[in-house]
Amino acid sequence: MDNFDSYALFLLVVIPMAGAVVVMLIPGALKQQIRWVSSAFALSALLVSFYVFWAYDHEAGGFQFQRTWDWLAMPGTGPLSDKAITLTLGIDGIAAPMILLTGIVMLTGVLISWKIADRNKEFFVLYQLLLSGVFGVFVSLDLFFFFFFYELAVLPMYLLIGVWGSSSEFPTFSRAKEYGAMKLMIFLVAGSVLIWIAVMAIFVESGIGSFNLLELQNVTFSDNFQRVFFPFLMVGFGVLAGLWPFHTWSP
Repeated sequence: MDNFDSYALFLLVVIPMAGAVVVMLIPGALKQQIRWVSSAFALSALLVSFYVFWAYDHEAGGFQFQRTWDWLAMPGTGPLSDKAITLTLGIDGIAAPMILLTGIVMLTGVLISWKIADRNKEFFVLYQLLLSGVFGVFVSLDLFFFFFFYELAVLPMYLLIGVWGSSSEFPTFSRAKEYGAMKLMIFLVAGSVLIWIAVMAIFVESGIGSFNLLELQNVTFSDNFQRVFFPFLMVGFGVLAGLWPFHTWSP
C-alpha cells in the first residue's frame, strides 16, 4: 500500500474535482443520474479519507503521507527561484481527523441535496469544487497552493448561497440570501487580498525562495514583521470564520 499512500492525499483533491468535471458533462435533464454520479464520487472520497485517517500513525505523529511534485518549478536565481512553487502534500495529527470529517460531510451533503431539483447539475458541480478546495487546504504543505485551495473552497460559496440559499422560503427575507452572498463575496475578496499580501511578504522576508511550509517554519521572522502581518492573516481568515466584527455577512 506504500504506492497508494504516496497518492492518497492527491486523490482526495482530485476525486471531487473529477466529480465536478464528470457532472458538468452530464446533460442537465438527467437529474437522477447527476445525483448518483455525485454520490459515487462523494463515497469514493469518503473511503479514501477513512483510509488516510486509519493509516495515519497517531503514535509517531508529525507529517505523514508526504509527496512533492515540482510541476511549477521555476529556474533562475531571482525571488522565484528553482522549486519556489511546488505541490507539496502531507498531513499531521490535526489534519487527519479533519479530512475524515470532510469526507463524511461531503457524502452527507450530497445525499441531503438529492431533493434539489432546480439546476441540480450546477449545484453539484460547485459543491464538489468547494470540497476539493477544502481537502486541498487540509493537505497542502505549500503556502502558495494553500492559498489556491482556500480560494477554490470559498469562491463557490457565493453562488451556493445566492442561488440555493434557504431564505427564499420566507417572503419577508426573500432577498436575504442574495444580500448575504454579495456581502460575503465583498468581505472574502477584501480578506483574500490581505492574505495574499501576507503570503508574499512571508515569501520575500524568509529569503529562502520557497513557499514550502516545512521550510518556512524553520525561519525566524522579526518581531516587527510579525506584528505588522499577523493582523493581515487574522482579518483575512477571520472573515470566513465569522470573527467579530466580520460576521455581519451572515443574513
